[in-house]
Formats: sequence, structure tokens, C-alpha cells
Amino acid sequence: MKTLTGAEIVIECLKEQGVDTVFGYPGGTILNIYDALYKHQEEITHILTSHEQGAAHAADGYARATGKVGVCLATSGPGATNLVTGIATAFMDSIPMVAITCNVAVNLLGRDSFQEIDIAGVTMPITKYNFIVKDITKLADTIRRAFQIAQTGRPGPVLVDITKDVTAGTFEYESKTPEPIKRQEDTITEEDLETALQLIRKSQKPYIFVGGGAVAANASEELSSFAHKIQAPVADSLMGKGAFNGTDELYTGMVGMHGTKTSNFGITECDLLIVVGARFSDRVTGNAAKFARKAKILQFDVDPAEINKNVKTFASVVGDVKVILKKLNARLDPINHEEWLAHIDRLKDMYPMRFDKSSLTGPYVIEKIYEITQGDAIITTEVGQHQMWAAQFYQYKYPRSFLSSGGLGTMGYGLGASLGAKLGCKDKVVINVAGDGCFRMNMNEIATATRYNIPIIQVVLNNHVLGMVRQWQTLFYGKRYSHTVLNDQVDFVKVAEGLGAKAYRVTSQDEFEPVLREAMELNVPVVIDCQIHCDDKVFPMVSPGAPIQDAFDAEDLKI
Repeated sequence: MKTLTGAEIVIECLKEQGVDTVFGYPGGTILNIYDALYKHQEEITHILTSHEQGAAHAADGYARATGKVGVCLATSGPGATNLVTGIATAFMDSIPMVAITCNVAVNLLGRDSFQEIDIAGVTMPITKYNFIVKDITKLADTIRRAFQIAQTGRPGPVLVDITKDVTAGTFEYESKTPEPIKRQEDTITEEDLETALQLIRKSQKPYIFVGGGAVAANASEELSSFAHKIQAPVADSLMGKGAFNGTDELYTGMVGMHGTKTSNFGITECDLLIVVGARFSDRVTGNAAKFARKAKILQFDVDPAEINKNVKTFASVVGDVKVILKKLNARLDPINHEEWLAHIDRLKDMYPMRFDKSSLTGPYVIEKIYEITQGDAIITTEVGQHQMWAAQFYQYKYPRSFLSSGGLGTMGYGLGASLGAKLGCKDKVVINVAGDGCFRMNMNEIATATRYNIPIIQVVLNNHVLGMVRQWQTLFYGKRYSHTVLNDQVDFVKVAEGLGAKAYRVTSQDEFEPVLREAMELNVPVVIDCQIHCDDKVFPMVSPGAPIQDAFDAEDLKI
């Protein structure tokens, strides 16, 4: 046992938890922690981002790519509030993250002191739990508890706010080995498992719908065995990408607003929908009252609050989905559904994913990225048309290879996330796909990439408009393009070069492949500005509020 300052206790607790990388931005109230961090820079790498929001997104990307807890640091006041969007992004997508902020001294709290903010109050609705530490005797155990909460059950972000006097004070510290994170099994009942088995055995047209919970639970192997044992086609949500191999013959693509017609029609026709770690987002269900009306819905989820929240289920099993699938696989004999699979294959043949191959388009760029990386890259995205193309036209073979803001839909997420992903997975090619509107949000993080020579590749699908909003304006608002045309003089190549990156502009299909190959060989931060047409659209599409079986594409609009 040794006597340490509160700041040193914070660093020792991070080391206890196996933290090797943190993202942040210093300021007055957190200076003591940064001073302690200086003494431990050989053990914990600190990445100074350009903005605190970038630090939160980087911690999130690190967590999604590695499965570990991401950590970000910020000072009080605006430093802490700048983390809010990143914390909310992690909360909506159930990402394990610990945000450590510092506040003014205890005697200054509640006095509108300089850079004082009740960050615990601000973040209460968007954290799994949060703490304010005013007593140094509780500091170490609070940080340990934060890491436990972030990882246990349904993961999520936890905030720890520490007053400056606590970081300056001293107290006895004794190292502790972290308690192992236990999978949630006690809620899995024999009765629920038996009901699930009966439904699966009786089904003639089963369909599996997988979400981000399967990624969080590392359940890919069990999911693959389960799908093949019961011969069921598999669709995924945006968050579920990679949980089931996108090249598998049973895979039918994403479901929902921009899902494949095969997945949307197949789920509408199935008699049993087995939902693995998904929460029935409105972007998935469309009109929830008409979602999978012919099916009994069997839901597996670690969070009991998700059962019957958005869609009424017939039966459910609550618990860790990896454990649930393992238990079911052990009791199931192979089941033949060849006739059903043949029908699904006919749907695949009837409704392939199509795009205009005569010019440089978003789908062309994504397909070429897949071809050149052989599906082994980590793809991060911002939010919009480019995000949907990245979900539709890259085949994700592995979990944690597609990182995107699903629930919150955070423009500006992807670049910070790509930095975190690359630092967590140094052997992987990491490519962030952005639209020009999103890239503007946080393109200052290119300076972070160049400062530390983090060799991410930033691909901008530049159509000089806010593409997804313009698509809605075209289809539903009489082509009234209110404030969605970005007709200014911003030159992303010059901006990127000014921030220290290598940059290219691509205007044709022939130019893209050699530029991407060169970017991968350079091993430095690269920005590729791809000029695409402003009216390229994401199809298929389901109109807001319509049932998913009403999916339409460009061919349907010509009728």
C-alpha cells in the first residue's frame, strides 16, 4: 500500500484495467491528471485530439474495434460538454466507454464558478451510470466500478466526474486485480429455452435477424452454427454488420429502410422471426404495426427492457446471446428448410443490388474498396448516403469491421472513430467513408492523424450537397432544396494538405483504384476526395412510416 495523489490513483486504476490508450484534451481542472499522465507516458499513450468530441468518438471507435473499454478525458465546463455528443453516440449503440472529466473544487461547486458545469446531470440520460467523486477515499473504487458497469450486461458509457481538490489530495492506494466480467446467464430459464426450441422445430419458414448485441457478445461463431443447423436465412441491422459473414450463402443483406428487397420481403413472408441482439429500431421495422405480421417473433436479448418495447414478441429468452445460442445449438438437431431457402434464393435473383456502373458513384467506390482490401479492412463511416452505400456494397466477413453511428446518427463520428480503431488494431487497414457534409463537421481530426502519423485513409464521397437530406427533399418535398446545396469554395485537397495529410482528387472510375492502392502503400494519413453526382440516391428505400414490404428502387419509380 502506498500514498498517492488522487491524480496518480486515477492513472494506477487505468493501468489496473489494462488501459493502454486514452484520448483527450487538457484544461484547468484536469491538469493534475495530465501531470500524472506525463509520468506514465511509457505505459499509457495519450492522443491529443483536435476537439473533445473527436476524443469521445475515438474512444468509441477503439472500443468497437477491439471489444475493450474506450477511455476519453476532458476538463470541466465546455471540455466536458464537448464530450456529450460522443457519449450519446456510444449510449445509443451500447458501446463500453469510460469518460473521465474533472470539475471545480468541492467548495466552488454550485457557485457558477469559472468553467463549472453539472456534467453528471447533463449526461444522466445518455450514460449507463455516472458518478461525481468529491471524496478521495472513494476514488479508486468508483473508477473500478465504472469499468465494471461499462462492460457488464448490455454495455454502455459511464462518466466519472472528479473534483480538482480530489485529484490534488492524497490517500492510500492498493492495487487490485479487476474482477472478471461475467456473462449474464441467470436470467436464461429452462422454460424459455424449451419454448424457443419448440418454435424453432415447428417453423417451416424461419428467418434470423441479427443486431449489434451479437457483436457485443462475440457470438459470431455460435450464430453461424445456429443458422446453418436450422437452415435459416440471415438479415442484419446496421449495427449487426459482420456478426454473420456477409459472404455466407444464407446471408440476405440488411433489413429496413435501406435494406435489400430480399430481406424485407423474406421477413414479411416468414413464419418465425428469430431476433438476436437487436432492438427493432424504427429504421428497421418501418411501420411497426405491419412488421413481420405472418411471423411469431422470438427475441434473444441481454436487456429485458427491449422485450416488447417496440414490437410485440411471441416468446423471448433474456440473457447473453452467445450463451443462449450455445445452449440452443447443443439441443438442436439439423433441420431441413431447403424449399424455403430456394424461395429466398429466387428473391435474391429477382432483386439484386444494382447501381449505375457507367460513372464514379458511391456504390462503385465501396465495391472497389472491398475488392482491393479483400474484405479485411475496418470501415468506419459518418452518417448519410455514404453510410448506407458502405453498409450495402461492402461484404463484412467479421464482427467489429464496420463502425458507424446507428442509433444517434452522428455526423462527424467516423473520422475520430477511425483514429481509435487504427490505434486499437494497428495491423488493419482502416478507411473512413464520409460525405462532404459530414467531413466538414470534424475534419480538424485530420490534424490529429498527421500529428501522430496514424495512417487512416479518409474517402470523401463529395457530391456538394447534403445527400441524404436532398434525397428526401427530392422524393417527399417537391425538390425544394432548402439549405442542402454546399456550393461554396471549400477545397478538401488543399485543406487536407494544409493539415499535413497526403491528398488526392478523383473524378473518374479509372482514377480511383490506383489512388487507393497508393494510399494503402504510403502508410500515412491520406484524404481521397471523390467527386460524385449530386442526385445519386440510395436504393432500395422504404418511405417513412411505410411497411418494409413497400420497399422501392429506381426501377419502381419509372413505372
